[in-house]
Amino acid sequence: MSETYDFLVGTFNTPQLYTLRFTPPSSSAPDSGSLKILHRASAVGSHSWLHLNPPKPNSRRNLYATAWTEPPSVVAYAVNSPTDIQLLGSALTRSRSGYVTASDIALYSAGGASGEVFSLNPETGNIVPPCAANGTTATQSSPQVRPLQLLSFLDDNAQRDDGSVMDFGGLRHGAHSADLSLDGKAVYIADIGRNCIWTYSVDPKTGALTLGEKHISPRPTDGPRHVWPHPSGQFVYCLQEHTSIVDVFSTSNGGVKLKHEQGVRIIPAEEKEGDYWADEVRTSLSHGDQPKYLYASTRGLKNGKNGYVAVYKLTCEGRIDTSVTPHHSYAKGASSRSESSLYAGLLYMWESPTSGGWANAVQPGPTVDGIEYLALTDSEQGFVFVMSWDGKEMKEVARTKLDDDAGTATAVWL
Repeated sequence: MSETYDFLVGTFNTPQLYTLRFTPPSSSAPDSGSLKILHRASAVGSHSWLHLNPPKPNSRRNLYATAWTEPPSVVAYAVNSPTDIQLLGSALTRSRSGYVTASDIALYSAGGASGEVFSLNPETGNIVPPCAANGTTATQSSPQVRPLQLLSFLDDNAQRDDGSVMDFGGLRHGAHSADLSLDGKAVYIADIGRNCIWTYSVDPKTGALTLGEKHISPRPTDGPRHVWPHPSGQFVYCLQEHTSIVDVFSTSNGGVKLKHEQGVRIIPAEEKEGDYWADEVRTSLSHGDQPKYLYASTRGLKNGKNGYVAVYKLTCEGRIDTSVTPHHSYAKGASSRSESSLYAGLLYMWESPTSGGWANAVQPGPTVDGIEYLALTDSEQGFVFVMSWDGKEMKEVARTKLDDDAGTATAVWL
């Protein structure tokens, strides 16, 4: 039998967590790949973002999720197996969370004008009051668990929220994401509305944060949405929602000082940035701490305008490899040499079957026989796709559709 690979998917609008099972195609039958729903687990609310911690010694993993409940919250689960997912606890947030990330001792959330740091029990992974994090007192979590630390991203300009569905309670005009450096020493919060990246140093004992800098984006209309670290710790990648650019920053001073190094475009040269809202950026997994590829996805701003997944070549240290000449078809609409330089290092651009809706979130998965597989989520029609990348071409190899009216959000591979 063929080896299978499982991943979890959350939605924007249904209280369920889905486990999907992917079977890669065989070399003798390239069209034999399959994707099916393996399990549905009840959830406390819709989970727009999922974060999965590494396995603990007992092989159990902890899943953390944003919850678009009323009032908004963050949630912790124990993943005992692909079909055994148990709720541990939850905690309220001041505003709707865009993303969560976690270490063994702390959970970080950011959304709109504010964010939180919550203490975690390092043994169970549950969200606990700060005094209970060492496990010496009660460790049961509830929506009333107070955070270890409150974060505010407000500046001279008030937090905007235009009230539209696509503003998501202020997420398009404020802080959107939180991510840890791989060594756990720094946290990066991308702030669309304030056009900046907030950097923080992490207290290794408690997980509390100290502000490093407010790093203003290279262009006045960028809208930083997500920051993703390179395994070397020397670089981070920032996806700009409004300009569909991925910027490369070098890091110093424990990761909290950023310096702009490069920027690349992730939609074809002939396309207008105003027709898209970029979604995710990720490094490939197949070469450990020296990933060969950078993946970035965009969404069409309206149904009928398909999104893209761009693949860029990385150097061993983590820069975009500008020695690679881009495929001419993607940059042929560039009007100048400077615009053409935004595509240096581009290997491929794959047009997604739909706009992606609110998602089109790309998530690298397993490498099988030298082929990398990636999940892509679509909330426009509720699809989940698996694509293959062989170093030259990206193709769809499998798809499935979630239950009716389920707006697919993000995926994490088990």
